[in-house]
Amino acid sequence: MPDHSLFTRRQLIQFTGTGALGLHLGGLWRAAEAQSPGAKPSAKIKACILVFYYGGPSQLETYDLKPFAPAEVRGEFQPIATSAPGVYISEHLPHMAKWMHKAAIIRSVTHQARLHDSASIHALTGRPLAGPDRELFEPTPQFYPSYGSVVAHSQRHSQRDVPFAALPFPFRNVHEVPAQGGGFLGTTYDPLWIDVKPDEKRYAAELLQRAQALTDQRLRDRRRLLGGLDQIASADLLPRPYYERAYRLLESDAIRKAAEIGEEPTDVRERYGFDTVPAATGGNGAELAYARQMRGQNLLLARRLIEAGVPFVNVNDCRQQGQNWDAHSACMDQHKKWLLPQADRGLAALVEDLENRGLLDSTLIVAMGEFGRTPRINANAGRDHWPDCYSALLIGGGVTGGAIYGASDRLAAYPEVDPVTPGDIAATIFWRFGLDPASEIHDQTGRPHRLAAGEPLMRLFGA
Repeated sequence: MPDHSLFTRRQLIQFTGTGALGLHLGGLWRAAEAQSPGAKPSAKIKACILVFYYGGPSQLETYDLKPFAPAEVRGEFQPIATSAPGVYISEHLPHMAKWMHKAAIIRSVTHQARLHDSASIHALTGRPLAGPDRELFEPTPQFYPSYGSVVAHSQRHSQRDVPFAALPFPFRNVHEVPAQGGGFLGTTYDPLWIDVKPDEKRYAAELLQRAQALTDQRLRDRRRLLGGLDQIASADLLPRPYYERAYRLLESDAIRKAAEIGEEPTDVRERYGFDTVPAATGGNGAELAYARQMRGQNLLLARRLIEAGVPFVNVNDCRQQGQNWDAHSACMDQHKKWLLPQADRGLAALVEDLENRGLLDSTLIVAMGEFGRTPRINANAGRDHWPDCYSALLIGGGVTGGAIYGASDRLAAYPEVDPVTPGDIAATIFWRFGLDPASEIHDQTGRPHRLAAGEPLMRLFGA
């Protein structure tokens, strides 16, 4: 790989050829289509891992650097070359730089929710929160379902043990953000939550253990009893789907074993990384994040769940507002010390493992936050909330590796080419599972809703 600190003349032309935007494929898509008008999309995916960077990573410190912008915009990080020709990312993402030939960057994600709760709801359901942009200071029911819940609903007749899992905790601002479950589909389509035990460097697999006295025969007897009661009781009194789900979990060795992450070889666990840097005292940011030493291990567990047959896994990178990616002060310091090294190492290890195990083409990884950060650095050396233009990653799942979709303007402030909404990301995920984003899904009152509010980014998949 070339010297990352200097640009050759060719690299400089590549980086500045679109007005210091970085190389994008606005023109290259058309050229590719002209060369292969009969291009077909790859086969539909079997699984999706959604990595959610709660708090809002800075696009200018990660995947959309502006090295020729004014100092108050560009910050201190330098771009480095990657395995994808013409694609440059932050110097603090060296592990992912080796895998960008398997990833696509969307540099033009945009919406209008400027506060964490409303932005997270939009990002994780593909629909804006009804009413004004706001934080939620009291528990609020979720309306639109999360992506994993929609996929679980679409596969409801498949008898999967776990159609949707989430880990290692629900994320919260004042209250748990209502974007993480089944919404109007009902709690049947909530995820199976797998909690982390950070001090023990493991996950709560015992929740999936059946009591020693509950033999296979006793379990079968209880299921027969439940079937008999169905004959004489209302379904409203006996919520059969919940019992069936519980029985399937108790009988599922694969899911229980997947959660036993200690079975992984030590070198594999170390490749995903443990954050062992001591927390600074008196901080107010990611250095105080709960279970931060397990951030890489969360992605290892996600890989194990996919291998166990779970089609959709959500990974919440941070739990609590104020101890996450929300770098209102010391943005560069927070990113380079507490945020990027751990995220970079774990995500790259996940990509490498899925590739080596032959699972990357059938598994789509979506890595994103709820918004980006302001183009200009504030008086506290931080960046504030900025949903107008930010970046997201799509990796594997048939995506065109090394592609860049859309482009921001010279300050990474607004989309200049191909704006992408959360609804478009939702539509892309569903489409890759073989679902029609324009089809209807019904809430529990029978009212129809369009599956996704946007359109799939088909060009990223050769369609």
